[in-house]
Amino acid sequence: MDTVLETELCEPDQRRDTRGRRIAEKQERERILGEYAQSGLTLRAFARLEGINYHTLCGWRYRYGRSKGSKSQLPVRFTEVEVPAGLSAGPLEVVRPDGTVLRGNDAESLARLARLLSD
Repeated sequence: MDTVLETELCEPDQRRDTRGRRIAEKQERERILGEYAQSGLTLRAFARLEGINYHTLCGWRYRYGRSKGSKSQLPVRFTEVEVPAGLSAGPLEVVRPDGTVLRGNDAESLARLARLLSD
């Protein structure tokens, strides 16, 4: 009977959970969350790009915000967009970094709602 051994080379300083998954240190989690905040990507897209489980990244973001005493410490960034003359603005859509989508027809109302959600 053949025996197959599976092995994995691990750095000595890396902590692992009971399932063998690497545990990221606080400084690494904060660095990754900072990179996410600057990326302009949705949480899901950033997690996929970095090879991090989406739900793990959501948990880090949630805990980071709670530890700082607010809903979110990630900055809200607005970009001014000019609608070319002759085009109807029609329905507007704002996608927040966490993937939340805000829709409406009034830019002022959407901006006010986005500010309220970031407070």
